[in-house]
Amino acid sequence: MTRGEYKTMAEAVEGLRGRGFTSDFTVANEGGDVTAGDRTFKSDDLTIVEHHRFEGMSDPDDSSVVYALEASNGLKGLLVDAYGAYANWKTGALLTHTKDTHGGVDDAAA
Repeated sequence: MTRGEYKTMAEAVEGLRGRGFTSDFTVANEGGDVTAGDRTFKSDDLTIVEHHRFEGMSDPDDSSVVYALEASNGLKGLLVDAYGAYANWKTGALLTHTKDTHGGVDDAAA
């Protein structure tokens, strides 16, 4: 699969991992720190390369978004979050201060 062709979140994760986004990023705290393994990054150390949003087939509230991120040291990985009412506010706060170079990758709906 290439960029923008993912029908499900599982396809997106598999495809992005195959393209080198192999680390798992996690929002660590309210201060905007993100961890990947034993490394910690600030929001200004990260760039959103692309993102893909998915809605659940049976429940519109079952929505998620996959962010493909690249750290300033070249580490590439994924950050997965709920979308909408169930989104983690810490993820939203982090991403408002993160560079975004993905240029409007389309949001997919499953």
